[in-house]
Amino acid sequence: MAAVMRGGAGVQSKPRPKTQAPRVKAKSRPPQPPAYRPAKLHAASRAGLNPRIAASIAASVFVLGLGVALFSGNRSQTVGHFAGMTLARQFAMLGFKTKAVRVQGAQTGSERDVLDAAQIEKDGPILGIDLEALRQRIQTVGWVKSAKVIRLLPDTLLISVVPRNLAAVWQFQGVDRVVDGEGKVVPGADASSYPDLPLVVGDSAGEAAGAILPLLRQRPQLMSQMEALVRVDGRRWDLRLKDGGIIELPAEGADSALIQLDQLEQKARVIELGFERIDLRDPEMVTVRPKGATAQSTGTVNPRP
Repeated sequence: MAAVMRGGAGVQSKPRPKTQAPRVKAKSRPPQPPAYRPAKLHAASRAGLNPRIAASIAASVFVLGLGVALFSGNRSQTVGHFAGMTLARQFAMLGFKTKAVRVQGAQTGSERDVLDAAQIEKDGPILGIDLEALRQRIQTVGWVKSAKVIRLLPDTLLISVVPRNLAAVWQFQGVDRVVDGEGKVVPGADASSYPDLPLVVGDSAGEAAGAILPLLRQRPQLMSQMEALVRVDGRRWDLRLKDGGIIELPAEGADSALIQLDQLEQKARVIELGFERIDLRDPEMVTVRPKGATAQSTGTVNPRP
């Protein structure tokens, strides 16, 4: 470049800086989130478990959780749809085993009947139990009217039973049987397990007990002293008391006869004092024989005021 001379002195001009084109800043892309990996699967991977297997188990847990929210009692087919026995065994290895069985509604000493019928495998896969089949097995127990089975995950089964209305122990021809309120024999019920049930004795006594027992239960003092109800000639009842006394009821109108007995007790306290026999078969006249009395000392009472 030529030098410019000014005032006789040569001064060399400084070169102008080259003008640079403005830089265009490239638009930055938003940071991409890392690929999603559930924490449980990540932990499973670190623990050495195949992530695919862990994912499969996780999905199964979700499906089973939904199933558990939807089923109880008799929906075992739904459970079977969601998980077969193979999957149930896999979950058993994770702690879903049958550790405890709780029975509700059974009388003391009768739980064993339920457990024997249930046939539950201890430490078996709790998710592999067919609840409907289990319920049906329990209802084969004679004294069970209905049953319900619920899983309490992870390791408990709850069996709730509703017992039949057991009315009495029927003794006939040397055999004791339990009967319900309709006089039907309860199959499988052990009479020795029900010492608090009243004892009825004689032919057809089991069938007839349903009519007389409600009347006697209205009289707890009399019931507490009664040893047995004896059916006489298939028509009427004798009430045998624990102290040996006998109350003879009529074939018809037992309720009216018991009202007469109530009135007699209020007047003379015969039940409290004890007696050998009270004959209520004649609605017009009540006969009372004290203990140790002779035939001549037997008294009669007119029940009408």
